Amino acid sequence: MRIAVFGATGSVGSRIVQEALSRGHEITGVARNAAHLRELFPSIHAEAGDVSQPADAERISAGHDVVISATRPGTGQETALVDAARSLLAGAQRTGTRLVLVGGAASLRVPDTDGLQVIDDPRYLAPAYRAIAAACIGQLEACREHRAVDWTYLSPPARLAPGERTGTYRLGSDELLVDAAGHSAISIEDLAAALMDEVEHPRHRQRRFTVAY
Repeated sequence: MRIAVFGATGSVGSRIVQEALSRGHEITGVARNAAHLRELFPSIHAEAGDVSQPADAERISAGHDVVISATRPGTGQETALVDAARSLLAGAQRTGTRLVLVGGAASLRVPDTDGLQVIDDPRYLAPAYRAIAAACIGQLEACREHRAVDWTYLSPPARLAPGERTGTYRLGSDELLVDAAGHSAISIEDLAAALMDEVEHPRHRQRRFTVAY
């Protein structure tokens, strides 16, 4: 498949690129600094692009089977995440390209809480991350408004950190996945593997899904 990855230099995006390359896909990495991208991944096609610009989203979407977004705005710019989602959705609608977004856990329901969302549960979300959590909720809402776009939204568990790729994970939908001790976690490497499994074998078109150990 021909796959474009926005945010390819980030911690999540770079691992998605690595995972996709290991499976033999043709990758276009997208970042504002294409030169840095070429240094990281000499074997991919590097494109300079601004995810917030619909013209860039449309230009890069064209000719690809799937567009993956793994972008994260800086502190104080959290609402840019929603703008980026709308830009990508507009580009995907014009080109007919499938769109897969790595989002957030904020809107997942916490088990055994009568519907409490992660954003309102301090066990899983520290107050310092509330702004980006709220932006992730807006990101998912933007997807759900675009019924003409073939989108998929991946919510990570409460804890996402670099680690080992095991290739093993559990799948969920709208509820936070936790283990017997109440922990909700996965490595970025296994998140990338789960995402690429979805890209290759779609099971959640126009839906959100989540993963965890």
